[in-house]
Amino acid sequence: MVRLQTTLLTAWLGLATLIAPASGMAQSAEPWPSKPIRIIAPFPPGGTVDLLSRMFAPGLSQALGQQVIVENRPGGGGSIGTGLAAKAAPDGHTFVMVFDTHAVNPSLIPNMPFDTRADLAPIMLIATTAMVLTTHKTQPYKNFGQLLAASKAKPGMPIYGTIGTGSLAHLAMMQMGSLAGFSGTHVPYKGGGPLIQDAIAGQVPVSIMSTALTAPHIKAGTLTPLAVTTAKRDPVLPDVPTVAESGVPGFEATAWWGFLAPAKTPPAIIQRMNSELTKLMNDPQIKEKMASQGMNIVASSPDAFGRFVEEQRGKWAKVVSDFGIKAGE
Repeated sequence: MVRLQTTLLTAWLGLATLIAPASGMAQSAEPWPSKPIRIIAPFPPGGTVDLLSRMFAPGLSQALGQQVIVENRPGGGGSIGTGLAAKAAPDGHTFVMVFDTHAVNPSLIPNMPFDTRADLAPIMLIATTAMVLTTHKTQPYKNFGQLLAASKAKPGMPIYGTIGTGSLAHLAMMQMGSLAGFSGTHVPYKGGGPLIQDAIAGQVPVSIMSTALTAPHIKAGTLTPLAVTTAKRDPVLPDVPTVAESGVPGFEATAWWGFLAPAKTPPAIIQRMNSELTKLMNDPQIKEKMASQGMNIVASSPDAFGRFVEEQRGKWAKVVSDFGIKAGE
């Protein structure tokens, strides 16, 4: 009996020894989130990346129990702010909202100090949208055909603004010009905020940017829409024809927004953020606000977003190569 008790005691002590470290580890593990969370918006205030980041921040803060701060770090077509996120600690306290330039930058910017594949973890493709080619109401162009005729008659026309060199809008205009037979003069801006300000002031005669930025000013009559870049007409601007309808068959370019974290962020945090973002985009007010600005909600899985980025990288890398586009030109 004594020997049996001794044996049982030894076995219990051995089991306790195995359990104790795991239990201690669980008790010492820091809960997430344990401090304020930052969303890096790698474009200036006033653009769609900033708008979406600030739209989601209050809901995420309420769901996660920590303050969510939006930090604008513009420059390099979004690469500067995205690079900061890529190098941040993978502890679930730093995220980045990217625009379509994210898939272009690797082929555009030589020696980027981070690897978009290895240093970042996809969380969600948030939404897609059309880009709209517009002119100020004082310009003589009232449709894409008139712009096309004017550009063919005068080399270097149109003078057009985009959110930056190598942006999807810039690449789309280069491809459009090649297919339609014109070569415009590009004016790069540092983001959608500065561009829309100059567009509605008439400082840049032609601009191309997302429906989210242009729709309110089109409806107000300040900007004249010429064509949208998606394969189908935009539900927000149903009377505006596509570029393909307007004389450039087969043309298509879609803008998009996505959400990422530093690589090696724990999978549980990735999934939690994906889940919370999905809940927010199912909120009727946010859903309506996004739809009214031409944002087509996708709310993808992390894996689907990763595959989407790879497809976009391949597509636009060819355009960058074909036209010899260099960053800063």
